[in-house]
Amino acid sequence: MLKKISKMKTQHQVTFFVLIGFAVISFWRGAWGLMDQYISPGNYEISLWISLLSGIAVLGATNYIAKELM
Repeated sequence: MLKKISKMKTQHQVTFFVLIGFAVISFWRGAWGLMDQYISPGNYEISLWISLLSGIAVLGATNYIAKELM
């Protein structure tokens, strides 16, 4: 797939990367919006803290698993 991308014209590459960037940003905007609705919807600060701590826990776990696999 990388060979196909490198053969594309520069204009097409820019369009391709802008579309991918838009898709990634839209995904995360939706994910954060859903977390705000379902993780302690009455208290925004608690929702932020729970999201932050769960994100740190997931990053730590994946880091540990990645080290074990190497």
